[in-house]
Formats: sequence, structure tokens, C-alpha cells
Amino acid sequence: MRVYLPATTTVLQRLLDQGRLEGPLTVFTVTPQLRSFYELSDGDEELEYAALIAAARASLRLMDADPTAARRRVVLAADVPDASVTPIQDDAADAGAARTTADVALADVASAHIDVGEAEEDVRSAVNVVLEADLGSEDAQFVVDQAEGHELAWYATQEIGPALELL
Repeated sequence: MRVYLPATTTVLQRLLDQGRLEGPLTVFTVTPQLRSFYELSDGDEELEYAALIAAARASLRLMDADPTAARRRVVLAADVPDASVTPIQDDAADAGAARTTADVALADVASAHIDVGEAEEDVRSAVNVVLEADLGSEDAQFVVDQAEGHELAWYATQEIGPALELL
């Protein structure tokens, strides 16, 4: 199953150094809840994009807890066994939120999605207010929307190390 793992540059470096991220992990994927939320979707590609965007929002939350991470959203697209994934059954959770008990090895990663330099200032501002946005602040949501307006750049697994070196 394809999952989208929210991360930070710190987590990305750990993946490169250790070759894996140990489960259980919170991920985003095409869950029944996500299908229901986007009931008018034209297909799985749109639903996977929605899961990726939810993971990017979760990356903001992770950066809030990791002041050493570069202010760039990071999402890893990875493949894990279907049986290892359980949707999170909580009305407060994003529709595509799930847990995987599987470790995610570098070999399981299909691609990395990382903000480019132009997004950094908007991401920095969003990190400072993402929790307020989660609690319903319209002003904070506007700031988060500015960051989410930036498309994430796509990197093949062999490009992850060089991409980190440039940050």
C-alpha cells in the first residue's frame, strides 16, 4: 500500500543514516474515511494527492516540535504491507490518517517531496501558527494556506542525500 509519511529534514537524515524508520508510524493514505470525505473524486490519483497534502500539513506540526529541522515540509511516499496499515478512527484526525506497524526502509521509499527555497519563509510562518489553525483560528489558517500554496518538489530516492546537502 502506498502511504505518505510526514517528516522533517531531521527525520530524512535519520532515514539516510540508519537506512530505516522504525514503526509504528503515523502515515496518510487512501482510507475508507478519505474516500467518503472526497466522495465526488474522479479516482485514486486525486485521493493520493489529498493524502500527500495532509501529510505535508502534518510535517508542519512535526517541525513545530523540532526547532533544528529546516523549515521545509517533507513527505515520503513509501510502500508498506497492506496488513500493517490501520486507519485512525477518530473524528478529530484527518480523513486519510493511519498507523503502520511496519518499519519504512529506504528501499521502501518511492520518492521524497520537499519544499523548495521560495517556500521557506511561508513555511516558517506556518510552523509558528499551525496548532492555532488546527484549533480553528482563521488568521492562522490563512498563514498555513500560504505555505500550502507552494507545491512540493519531487525527488527520487537517490536524490535525497544531495537535496539535504543543499539545505
